[in-house]
This record gives sequence, C-alpha cells and structure tokens, in this order.
Amino acid sequence: MRKDLDHGLLHAMGAFVQVVNAGSFTAAAEQMGLTKAQISRLVSVLENRLQAKLLQRTTRRIALTDAGERYAQQCREILDAVAQAESEAAGAAVQPSGRLRVTSIVGLGNRYVVPLVYDYCKAYPQVTMEYNASQYVHDLLAEGIDVSIFASRHLPDSALVALQLSVVFSVLCAAPDYVARHPKLCHPRDLLNHTCLRMANPALPPRWELVSGKASYTLDARGPLMGNGPEVLLDCALRGLGITLLPFYSVVDDLRQGRLVQLLPQWRSPEYGIYALLPSRRFVDAKTRAWIDMVKAGLPPAMARDMAFFQDSLPNKKGAALQ
Repeated sequence: MRKDLDHGLLHAMGAFVQVVNAGSFTAAAEQMGLTKAQISRLVSVLENRLQAKLLQRTTRRIALTDAGERYAQQCREILDAVAQAESEAAGAAVQPSGRLRVTSIVGLGNRYVVPLVYDYCKAYPQVTMEYNASQYVHDLLAEGIDVSIFASRHLPDSALVALQLSVVFSVLCAAPDYVARHPKLCHPRDLLNHTCLRMANPALPPRWELVSGKASYTLDARGPLMGNGPEVLLDCALRGLGITLLPFYSVVDDLRQGRLVQLLPQWRSPEYGIYALLPSRRFVDAKTRAWIDMVKAGLPPAMARDMAFFQDSLPNKKGAALQ
C-alpha cells in the first residue's frame, strides 16, 4: 500500500513539474500522454496533501504561488535523483534508447548537423530521433526538446545549460555579374549606394553591423528583398540581384566555385557563438550524452574546414576589396 502511495505521489509531482515547465495544463497533458482533467486531478491531489495552493489558475494562464515555486524546485531535485537511480539500475545510463528530440537552425543544421543525424541513427538503432530545423530558438522545457543547436551573440539568461561548439560570422557577397555592373566598394558606407538583400530574423539585429579589427560600421541596408532565411537571399544574389550578408557556411561553396565574389573581405559581421543548449538538470541520459558527444566531435572540425577559406581575409589584414 505504501509503495503504491509513493508511486502515485511521484507521478503527481511529475505532473506538477510538467505543468510548470510547459506553462499550461493542456501542453503538460499532451507531453505526458494524459488528459487535461487527469493532469488537473494530479495537481489537486498534491494541493490537498500539502494543504497549500501551488498554482493560481485563470482561463488564460497559470502562475506559481510562493509555496508552489519552492515546491517545484524541490520536486525537480527529487525527480532527478529518482530518475538517475532508476536509469543507472536499468542500464539506461550506458545504453542509449528511447526518443531523442533535437533542433537546429536551418542553414547550419543542413550543412553540419544533418550528416551527423545519419551517423547517430546508424550507431544507436534503439533511439528514435525527432529532428526539427527552424530559424527560431525553441523553448526546450515547454516543448520537451533534449538538445537545441543555435547561434547567439550572447548566452541566454536562463537556467539552461549551453555548451559552445564554434563561432560563425557573415560575409558580404554578390555575383560577379553584379560586381561588374556596379561601382567598386571601398568602405561599408558605399553599401548605401547599392542594392542590398537583407535577412529579417528576430535573432538578428535589423541593421547591418560590420567589423574590421577594432573598427566597426553599422548601416541601414536598403533593397527590394527581405528573407527570414539564407536560401532566398542566396538564390537572388547568385542571379545578380544585389549584395547580401550571409553566414560563411551558406556561401563558401559558391565562393570556391566563383559563382559569388566576397566584397570588402576585411569587413565581416561580429562573431556569434554556436551552442548546444540542454535543459538544466544534473542527470543527462545516455541517448542525449551520445548525441552531444557526436556533435562535439563532428561539428567544430567541419566548421573549421569551411572557415579556413576565409583566413586570407582576416580583419587584421590590410588590403583592397575584391573587385
């Protein structure tokens, strides 16, 4: 009887933490495979047991009470400890299995992460991977994501764990035909007299910021096209529509083949860190650890190989812009 009670208590604690993480009863129910009514009943069991209000509920949102906030943190610690003990006893700590949900930003993911997905699935057939590419940073806790690979100028101010993998910067490019038909660029200010193809993404500043050593220049680029991803900007740049500022991995192949020309090679965007983001918890299961190990081994050297193409145009070197 006592064992059943303890199991039910842990189940209710897990439901409560899931509601807090997901931000709603509906999302928690979907993630746990239960109904909203079942989740609500489990939280009510806890409140009745404790004789304390844990959540303030309205039709549109939920909010933790002071008691609920303290209890949620204690529940997380208890559930983590139980999960670690059980997984170690069952061998899950050494044998990857179950469902792994990962995300990555689109362009970087297509070039560097997708090849690792094949390797991971071949190496760990007992894991079912769900891979999602997006231009936006996901809410890991609310969406139940195990690992997210993203780019950011600054680390997010959160309890999540961020592991830096590499850095990325963007470069100015245009088709040789466009370069031949327009005035030479000698300084970023000259971009104001050119057609610019711009990225429109909440993760990026709206203005173009360029740096060269300790010098910097910011401008409002103008042009007929804005895109929320690199693909459309790259396609139009290749067709000679204008100049674009894109991550080096999006354009390095076209630069190597001469389909694009790098402009003002001494100037580039500030560097952004490439991070693997994980939910904050002491215990990382085997399937997640195996994916992180594979990404850490495969992604940085692959990015370094592409980055080597740009070593001859480092910001501390002097020289004229390509014509």
